Amino acid sequence: MKYLLITVFKVSVLGTVAFLIIQHWLENKSYLFDGHKIAAIAGKYVDLPHNDAFQQVAVELREKYPGHVLPKEDEQWIFVNAGGWMGSMCLLHASLTEYILFFGTAVDTVGHSGRYWANISDTILTGTFRQWKEGTTESEVYYPGATLLHSWGEATSVQWSAGTWMVEYGRGFIPSTVPFALSDTLFGTQDLLTMFYTFKIYGKALLLEGQFFLDSLLN
Repeated sequence: MKYLLITVFKVSVLGTVAFLIIQHWLENKSYLFDGHKIAAIAGKYVDLPHNDAFQQVAVELREKYPGHVLPKEDEQWIFVNAGGWMGSMCLLHASLTEYILFFGTAVDTVGHSGRYWANISDTILTGTFRQWKEGTTESEVYYPGATLLHSWGEATSVQWSAGTWMVEYGRGFIPSTVPFALSDTLFGTQDLLTMFYTFKIYGKALLLEGQFFLDSLLN
């Protein structure tokens, strides 16, 4: 029992130190993207059909951030099952500290938002997004053009109507968001192919960022 307690104590100390180091890094590093700019880009295409809007957003992001956005041939819609809800995402950019993706659902869905070591903002292109914040007794509904911020450590109930599509930007320690994003896939649907697709596209995005970093060093 004594050795178990010592082990738990050591793991707790190491975990706390790691957390403080990563948090300090997150608070002091420079970021490639800005949430307000991403929301402004998405907001310009709210009146378009969602697939047309996605195409326009992707084109503009590739023009503004060359070398940081996955090429069109890598665009892939992948199911996401987490917190009881089911949606689909198309990843455009991902690093250890930021991501941009398209997200939405073709069916009504509801569940738990998850708590993240990241700030996540969503700009709605079509449909409705109902959010019920922890500690409150009422929910709010958001419509196309609105941008919602899900702050670090926050938890809400989320509900998307069929045909809700949005542009999402996340900033924080992104690997920490993966376990929740894959939770229902692992323990519920057991859809290993979806899990493979998820890791594959995230790996491609990380390799793209690594290649850009190496090219910048060499040039």
